[in-house]
Amino acid sequence: MRGDDIHQDDLYSYVSPEQRVPPDHPLRPIRQMANSILERLSSKFDALYSTLGRPSIPPEKLLRALLLQVLYTLRSERLLMEELDYNLLFRWFVGLNLDDPVWDATVYCKNRDRLLKGEVAQAFFEEVLKLARQQDLLSDEHFTVEGTLIEAWASLKSFKKKEAEAKKGEQKTPPAEDPGNPTVNFHGEQRCNDTPASTTDPEARLYRKGQGKEAKLNYLGHVLMENRNGLAVQTELTQATGTAEREAAVEMIAAEAPQGGVTVGGDKAYDTQGGVADLRDAGATPHVAQNTARRGGSAIDGRTTRHAGYDLSQRARKRVEEIFGWLKTVGGLRKTRFRGTARVGWMFTWALAAYNLVRMRNLLQEAE
Repeated sequence: MRGDDIHQDDLYSYVSPEQRVPPDHPLRPIRQMANSILERLSSKFDALYSTLGRPSIPPEKLLRALLLQVLYTLRSERLLMEELDYNLLFRWFVGLNLDDPVWDATVYCKNRDRLLKGEVAQAFFEEVLKLARQQDLLSDEHFTVEGTLIEAWASLKSFKKKEAEAKKGEQKTPPAEDPGNPTVNFHGEQRCNDTPASTTDPEARLYRKGQGKEAKLNYLGHVLMENRNGLAVQTELTQATGTAEREAAVEMIAAEAPQGGVTVGGDKAYDTQGGVADLRDAGATPHVAQNTARRGGSAIDGRTTRHAGYDLSQRARKRVEEIFGWLKTVGGLRKTRFRGTARVGWMFTWALAAYNLVRMRNLLQEAE
């Protein structure tokens, strides 16, 4: 018998969001881990808020919403608020009841900025690692270091000479046909990071991936990965310079293994005399790929490559590209929406914490 197409709004619902979300939904273990971490960070949240005034958005709910924004590749806070308004799964994850009003996007951003200043992302990232150590998911002997470009939220048109330099080479130019978005011709002009700077994001630096590649305004994100399960254990974001990758590698390995006695894999960019020497001074054995085309030859010789561990490090280091692939396709960091090293670095660390939660969920499910 065919049913009637009757539309009638129910006044009450007797099924809670907890019952509507399937028991085997992939967000359940992530929410459980996130809740345990946020509970341990409660004292840190207390230090960020005043005891007077009206209550703000609870930091736990705000951070769970921020996790959703990374996990579901939501490009803006307004889209996140829209999803929270009608998406039952999102309301359940954040902890909103069906009748709770959704926050204004601007209010949400203002409250998030408080957490940006409080270094909450780094604290959350460290708590994720503590949870991974409790589950015996981390290696403390073999690591891989790698860096990736993160395109800045600024166009090349904003990359202009500083005022003093601009006056020296001032030339008469025809009026722009579109004052709001004028055409800029860079041909024949040498552009470098010495004198010009972006008016949109002054901390972004002009950088290109290799010979024959176009230069863009970028930041460099650095990750130290443990080789057993491919989890990120150290993170750093710097300005895009030619030596930033090697300098960040030494800092991260010194922070993760201050006693030394570890191996560090990497690609050919780390195969320089200075970079290899700095890693050895930090107590690490460099297992970086040999750059035989480099002038003067490779800094890695047969004393390192003859060991079986070198080949193992070279195979394991490719797993770090899975982290960067996830960050750029899912985590929304192919091009950042923030400006400044501090804000971009905060979101870079937060996205890596989200990646570790997803990776840990998969590893724990495989172990069952």
